[in-house]
Amino acid sequence: MEKKNLRIETKCVQGGYAPGSGEPRQIPIIQSTTFKYATSEDMGKLFDLEASGYFYSRLQNPTCDTVAARICELEGGTAAMLTSSGQAANFFAVFNIASCGDHVVASSAIYGGTYNLFAVTMKRMGVEFTFVSPDAAEEEIEAAMRPNTKAIFGETIANPALTVLDIEKFARVAHAHGVPLIIDNTFATPINCRPFEWGADIVTHSTTKYMDGHGSAVGGCIVDSGKFDWKASGKFDCLCTPDESYHGVNYYERFGMAGAYITKATAQLMRDFGCTQSPQSAFLLGLGLESLHVRMQRHCENGLKVAKFLSTHPNVTWVRYPGLEGDKYFELANKYMPNGTCGVVSFGVKGGRAAAEKFMKNMKLGAIETHVADARTCCLHPASATHRQMSERELLSAGVSADLIRYSCGIESADDLIEDLDAALNSVN
Repeated sequence: MEKKNLRIETKCVQGGYAPGSGEPRQIPIIQSTTFKYATSEDMGKLFDLEASGYFYSRLQNPTCDTVAARICELEGGTAAMLTSSGQAANFFAVFNIASCGDHVVASSAIYGGTYNLFAVTMKRMGVEFTFVSPDAAEEEIEAAMRPNTKAIFGETIANPALTVLDIEKFARVAHAHGVPLIIDNTFATPINCRPFEWGADIVTHSTTKYMDGHGSAVGGCIVDSGKFDWKASGKFDCLCTPDESYHGVNYYERFGMAGAYITKATAQLMRDFGCTQSPQSAFLLGLGLESLHVRMQRHCENGLKVAKFLSTHPNVTWVRYPGLEGDKYFELANKYMPNGTCGVVSFGVKGGRAAAEKFMKNMKLGAIETHVADARTCCLHPASATHRQMSERELLSAGVSADLIRYSCGIESADDLIEDLDAALNSVN
């Protein structure tokens, strides 16, 4: 059977690595900063990107590249790279093609840390962002575009608002203006959604979440679809003209549509920022990927059961779960994620912020953590944690209210989780 025809469950287990006779069955951990070569000429070819290989783990490492190749197969891309975190992945994904004086359109319903990265930090670097509602009509997205717009950014399932992005709609606008659509696919994972199949061009992940799945290693990943024509767009000289900081290489001419974007991100951004993932972390991520397809099914089953329970509880004022019938995004979720969405449920505790805080204090099984999408159930009050730097207006724009609880269902018994939730909710009276 050809590798490209393998089903996604098999790719989770065997993708990206095919050991030969007598070689390690598990991905080897190449825990080395440097690599030895016989001559300076051999190493020079690597620096000139004329030969493949490794010379310093700040840029690339065999363990990291092997795991990145597995994620690339899962997403159906042509090239991928690991980063030190999901934040680094989103920064690299945008900054690789947008610099001082450029503009990006982004969905307003995104993770609070990403919002701050875009609205504050990258603004200081001269990249301006316009935020639009994930529910914006095509005309509204069109109106946000400018001649210097270099990308559109959104999340498949927003963290923690749980809005579902209409990927095809945002892709149409992006491509009409000759720019790529970048999608953070962390919550859905390629098990439940493959954004490239719906028109996205670049996909990012916080691998810290479901991909790792066990809270063991922070990491991120960027995957290129290889379908966006950077030269035909006419907007990306950074990829289509000589890079004088790297021996004058023209990434598009040398590596084509399939490899230009990731090669530039590695040779230029990883070289200068050094946000590399360690080989040990990559190894742990590889282990997590092997069970991703099994865990995601259980996460989604538990998420739906918990959402149904919460929707009937008297101390819950509202529930958001895109897999729940009647949810605002149920139809979109069925379109893009017919086999399940994620294990994260957002809900409001009757009584507002004070009641939400009391609920949190009475949780037993759901651990209070700045984490989500883990094998163990965890819970967060975003307004006082991940999104606390945002104003009330920004919170509402991001779909985060003061009473919102983000509840990430693990893979425990759903009945135990529901009993714990019931006791904690009853305590707020």
